[in-house]
Amino acid sequence: MAKVFKKTSGNGGLTLFLGKRDYVDHMSSVDKVDGVVKLDKADFGDRKVFVQLACAFRYGSEDLDVMGLCFRKDIWIQHVQIYPEDHKPTLSPMHETLMKKAGDNAVPFSFEIPNNLPCSVSLQPGPDDKGKACGVDFEVKTYLAMVKCSADEKIHKKDTARLIIRKVQFAPSQVGQGPKADICKSFMMSDKPVHLEASMTKDLYLHGEAIPIKIKINNESNKTVKNIKVTVDQTTDIVLYSADKYTKTVLSQEFGVSVDPSGTYENTVTITPVLAENTEKRGLALDGRLKDEDTNLASSTMLRNVDKEVMGILVSYKIKINLMVAGGGLLGGLTSSDVSVELPLMLMHPKPEE
Repeated sequence: MAKVFKKTSGNGGLTLFLGKRDYVDHMSSVDKVDGVVKLDKADFGDRKVFVQLACAFRYGSEDLDVMGLCFRKDIWIQHVQIYPEDHKPTLSPMHETLMKKAGDNAVPFSFEIPNNLPCSVSLQPGPDDKGKACGVDFEVKTYLAMVKCSADEKIHKKDTARLIIRKVQFAPSQVGQGPKADICKSFMMSDKPVHLEASMTKDLYLHGEAIPIKIKINNESNKTVKNIKVTVDQTTDIVLYSADKYTKTVLSQEFGVSVDPSGTYENTVTITPVLAENTEKRGLALDGRLKDEDTNLASSTMLRNVDKEVMGILVSYKIKINLMVAGGGLLGGLTSSDVSVELPLMLMHPKPEE
């Protein structure tokens, strides 16, 4: 039997039913949000029933709201009136299942999520932070009111039922060619350079999957390559009114390799960036979570059309391969230097089986 998610308002008049909580962004379109509300009209009076779907950026905890500070900023919002009936969606198989489950007095509704909205992302709270995580979330809410949306009308919590849903993206079935980068760097007091080349076999990896990186070093210089260090950085773009961009390292691993002057090295090193190693990092982007279930590092954001303004949180990753080259001769450590290249990385979840 299909799982059903439901929430009843405090006054018992409204029960919201949804058949799923994850809605997939297929790039060309996003799954429709089809649901029903069961009405018990005893206390409605002359109030109407509305359903809204909102995508919002949430700052900090709800405790702030007591002080009259707004802690949610709507990025996109849509309302429909379902009683008296003013919105007649084409019934989907999901509607029919939910209406059977809800019984009498169940009214269907439907929303289309635009495909230029961000996916659900939460920012990891610090160890001492209280309340809900900051981030982008989607909420379906049904409520009783005289008018659809008025700043003057106070809507009581007991006249409201709400469910958080997620907009998610999954890895495409076709994986692209792996990236490759190389550099040739010359040094002071050395006639010849160090060549570094790094490559990956594909452009997209799944969360928790080991990522092999092929590294080739040709050290023609008179210096010694002392160490290879690989880091993975997550860059989070928060686009609201101003664009904030910040980068956090989610993996840093050293491979104690040395390559003597005129030596070569060719090998594959393997890394696996995971949230478990980063649980103390405040502000790290994670996939949006429902309740306190497990989550993971945020998936890379896939954008289809750059002309539309995308608000919210955009996430990307890059891998940096760094060689530490020690200076030779009298000056020794004073002339040590780094040689580095960067590779883009996409991290995502596989598409679940239907």
